[in-house]
Amino acid sequence: MPEKRTLDKARKAKREGKAPSTQAGAFVEEEIEHIREGKHGARSAKQAIAIGLSKARRAGVKLPPPPKSASERTQRSAKSAKARAGKRPSPSRSRAAKAALKDEPRAAASPKALSRQATAAARRRPAKVRKAAAGRAAKTRAATRKRR
Repeated sequence: MPEKRTLDKARKAKREGKAPSTQAGAFVEEEIEHIREGKHGARSAKQAIAIGLSKARRAGVKLPPPPKSASERTQRSAKSAKARAGKRPSPSRSRAAKAALKDEPRAAASPKALSRQATAAARRRPAKVRKAAAGRAAKTRAATRKRR
């Protein structure tokens, strides 16, 4: 179950008209935090992000399903998460998932691992899209400096 402040953060983003992926960011942050404080682990940064996105879907964030290139298992998981949005998983399933994650390493949430994941994700996007994103970021930076 997501923490109250995570749900509040996501709802605030929704009220402000932010994209579903931004709303889901709160859940991903929470998951990274959980790994860092030792609540459980993850095999990779990608898995940590996937857990956060799954939680977001279950909480009702209207995220698109994983891309067609995602594994069949991931797609099946996302489909069932969407169908069960707002409902709690069975206690035995919940316990099993937690127990499995407890054995995973904690390095998935390290700054290095997250940086590697972000770089790899950016590399998969076309240069034109990356350039446009950089331009938008530069504009935001300029506006922030001007306000100061």
